[in-house]
Amino acid sequence: MSLEAVISLAEKGIYTILMVSGPLLLLALVVGLIVSIFQATTQIQEQTLAFIPKIVAVLVGIIFFGPWMLKQLLTYATDIFSNLNRFVG
Repeated sequence: MSLEAVISLAEKGIYTILMVSGPLLLLALVVGLIVSIFQATTQIQEQTLAFIPKIVAVLVGIIFFGPWMLKQLLTYATDIFSNLNRFVG
């Protein structure tokens, strides 16, 4: 297996990880920003107030983005397993 093939395989893996985790991280970022602005304007400094909305938002995001995320992961895994003889041999 050549160096270019290893780099290409790692690049596809990192790209898949970013594509799968990106929507959930972005959702948690937006909800966290909204909660932080709310806390700053109302001067409520409760620590648990920041975590509960983010957890709920990520769970809702998994419900909506879950099938798409699974499709992306299955496409990558299928590509890896279909070309396994090329990687090993």
